[in-house]
Amino acid sequence: MKLTFLGAVDGVTGSRHLVDTGERRILLDCGLFQGFKQQRERNWALPAALGDLDAVVLSHAHLDHSGYLPALVKHRFRGPIHASPATCELAAVLLQDSAHLQEEDARRANRYGYSKHAKALPLYTKADARRAIAQFVPLLPGREVKIAGARVRLTPSGHLLGACSVRIEHAGTRLVFSGDVGRPNDLLMPPPQPPEGADVLLVESTYGNRDHCVEDTAGLLARIVRETAARGGSVVLPAFAVGRAQALLLVLQRLRDSGAIARELPIFLDSPMATEATALYRKHRRLLRVGEREMAGLMDGVRIVADAAASMRLSASRVPRIIISASGMATGGRVLHHLKALAPDERHAIVFAGFQVAGSRGARLVAGEREVKIHGEFVPVRAAVHHLQGFSGHAGRDELLDWLRGMPGAPEQTFVVHGDPEASDAMRQAIERAFGWGAVRVPQYGETVAV
Repeated sequence: MKLTFLGAVDGVTGSRHLVDTGERRILLDCGLFQGFKQQRERNWALPAALGDLDAVVLSHAHLDHSGYLPALVKHRFRGPIHASPATCELAAVLLQDSAHLQEEDARRANRYGYSKHAKALPLYTKADARRAIAQFVPLLPGREVKIAGARVRLTPSGHLLGACSVRIEHAGTRLVFSGDVGRPNDLLMPPPQPPEGADVLLVESTYGNRDHCVEDTAGLLARIVRETAARGGSVVLPAFAVGRAQALLLVLQRLRDSGAIARELPIFLDSPMATEATALYRKHRRLLRVGEREMAGLMDGVRIVADAAASMRLSASRVPRIIISASGMATGGRVLHHLKALAPDERHAIVFAGFQVAGSRGARLVAGEREVKIHGEFVPVRAAVHHLQGFSGHAGRDELLDWLRGMPGAPEQTFVVHGDPEASDAMRQAIERAFGWGAVRVPQYGETVAV
């Protein structure tokens, strides 16, 4: 068996790991690169290794794990795409929205002339996304199936609705890919189930060099909301439409119920995709750790912003309010219009909840940049910028090590992936210190290894 690392090995995003059994070729995840420009440019070149695939298996629906699928289909991949049922449904929402944003960004760049190319083109279209979604094949977690000649099983990993680690077994070799590992005390998701035994392990390292700070996340958010409203400002929450938006709604409803924030302060959900995803979270409530009553009331009193025109009116409003809008790292979507309108005014607050990929607009704002480029224009940042890391859906370093302790026996080879270089190398060292495993290493982009 050979393993080729085609993404998420010198950064967090672009998850793509190719398993070649010698007879068939299975791609674990098919994600978009995000963050720094040199990373994003990889989205435009299809690696030759992806030209002859038999199947794709997704760990979960986030775009850095699924968002390249329409481009893969555009390049004539016609095989099955396997994922848990909830992941199939969430990914369908995410991919259609991503394609819409690709088309809108290209249209806007061409209209206003801020593209560096003669004609800006979308990476893929809504038609490409629909074709990719038509190739989804649901796979129930815990059930072993044969895919491209190998035995495959999914195990729930927390992190996101439907998220799973993946085990592939072929010719006596067992490979486990962690996907993204969730936290034991996540707001929405149950703790990740222990990993299966493996000869070869691929483990994520998003927080491989740090633990989550101990903070009263809900209390901090309540204080920010109260102080911002008191000075006549609004709070904008850039949020991933899947997972993070639902967690924020849950916390805000709890803060309203406890009186920690004023019930009359309006909450707007300005993301069609988040609205669809919230319906899916309600549908799959039994996969969550939240009770039926709370999930039923998740949208109580929340005002849904239906279209782009209403979103623009919301940006122009002077009434104090809370706005939840995608995207979570401010890389695109309606939230950019809110940032353009609110960031120059010191009365307002911008609150990022959870991890921000290096090089993203969100990471730059959190780092304290006082000017950001949006739609080709430089926008001054005078609003207060906050970063609530307690909302992260990724296990911290010690939580990852606790998850690995559940593995029955040491892998023969361990590859640390899905982290910035410093985080991945720190995770490598932490694994060696904690368990004494040999052959723990951080692979290189494009590297092929025999396993």
